Amino acid sequence: MILLLMAGSATAAWRWQANIYGRELAEQANSHQADLTAISNAALAQVRVDQDHRLALEQRLSFSEQTHYKELSNAQHNQARLRDRLATADLRLSVLLDSTDPASGCSVPAGTAAGGVVYGGTRARLDPAHAQRIVAITDAGDQGLIALAACQAYVREVSR
Repeated sequence: MILLLMAGSATAAWRWQANIYGRELAEQANSHQADLTAISNAALAQVRVDQDHRLALEQRLSFSEQTHYKELSNAQHNQARLRDRLATADLRLSVLLDSTDPASGCSVPAGTAAGGVVYGGTRARLDPAHAQRIVAITDAGDQGLIALAACQAYVREVSR
């Protein structure tokens, strides 16, 4: 009988202990699930923030690209108009000569022509072909400066 009582007590204790451990494991599983949910929510929130930052950066870069494209287009349009004016002799380029330099060997008169008003020192008109080359050089320089500004703006936006 004592043996039966001891076996009954051991069984009851074992069931009671298993019940407590079962509850602890269930609480631990619930806590673990809550932690996983919190981590997932935090990761999702971070992904949304990163996507918002990326979208804002893409919009700023797009606006910057449009601005620089417009600047480049305007510069090319102005250069084409200048080339056309030079080609039709509507516009002539001239250079200022240093008439005080004895090494120049230039004997251009200091007076102005009757049809134009030139202020300052002695000037000489450039050959239209040379003027076209100078305009082409300045066009390439303008395009290079605009491209450099675009690259700098890109780096500034990306490094923010």
